[in-house]
Amino acid sequence: MDTHESELHDLIQSSVVSTSFQQEADKQENILRPKMLKDFQGQQRLKDNLAVFVQAARERKEPLDHTFLIGPPGLGKTTLASIIANEMGAEIRMTSAPALDKPKDLAGILTNVTEGSVFFIDEIHRLKPALEEMLYIAMEDFEIDWVIGQGPAARTMRIPLPKFTLVGATTKAGSVSSPLSSRFGITCHIEFYNEQELASIIARSAQIMDVQIDKKAIVQLARCSRGTPRIANRLLRRLRDFAMVMGDGTVTVAVVDHGMERLGIDNNGLETQDRNILRTIIEFYDGGPVGAETLSISVGEAIESLEDFYEPYLIQKGFLKRTPRGRMTTKKAYDLLGIPCKRNLDDNQGILF
Repeated sequence: MDTHESELHDLIQSSVVSTSFQQEADKQENILRPKMLKDFQGQQRLKDNLAVFVQAARERKEPLDHTFLIGPPGLGKTTLASIIANEMGAEIRMTSAPALDKPKDLAGILTNVTEGSVFFIDEIHRLKPALEEMLYIAMEDFEIDWVIGQGPAARTMRIPLPKFTLVGATTKAGSVSSPLSSRFGITCHIEFYNEQELASIIARSAQIMDVQIDKKAIVQLARCSRGTPRIANRLLRRLRDFAMVMGDGTVTVAVVDHGMERLGIDNNGLETQDRNILRTIIEFYDGGPVGAETLSISVGEAIESLEDFYEPYLIQKGFLKRTPRGRMTTKKAYDLLGIPCKRNLDDNQGILF
């Protein structure tokens, strides 16, 4: 085997190993996903409404109306799309907007959907305008327009589609165009979970993963999970590792405390980067206001991560606020970091959110 063949062989082998690791990670994540609405923890009002809509659609023997799922990452939008398909007894096709590059990509999927099936598009706010235009007709008339030929000989042919349910998910509802969002008949806003709901999710996941965990440890872990099931399940897997290597295999409060300290997570669920963001605003910009772009450069974080992952939780917990002039820390952030507050923070200065 020559040098080039050897390098190619190593590349293929590393690709296979990498793919197997990714498939194993996806498999573990899918095991924890509930399959039906009754197993989905939290979001009670959303579940109750969806149950009514699904039952009514089944009784009419019609596909469920197009459904729009809105919420921060990790709250269960993809899981809900799968649950909708399971509840309707339909097959589901999944993709994400960035994966759809040209109209033929979308047309290829739409012409292969079956009657009553569910078509799930994740991060639908990133859909290209040309694909949106095609989706409008598909959602309303269950048809797509396709151009045949080129130049003066070009003509448009309308292709009929089976009736299907489009489920669109987004973390940025404001970035979805009005013509597209208005075509969804059902809109579901998924909120952050409270500690009791997260505790139920952790208890269920621990049972599925066969992890022994104390009730008090469940409560402590729920408090550190940022109101997000994905984070709760991720932390549970890491604490399982700590318990196996450094204990008797049971996740106790002591294991949670030690694990959170090792991972840099405090009792508020704040990670090292969360505290770094707050400290940067206070020490570099006198508590703010500071623009998102400037702040992202200062902390070395992509502006998308800053706005989609860190800021929502910091704002919800009352450590950060947005004003017309930029981000500002609150007195609660000063107290968290143990920094004396020398400013008058009583003036809200026109908070946006």
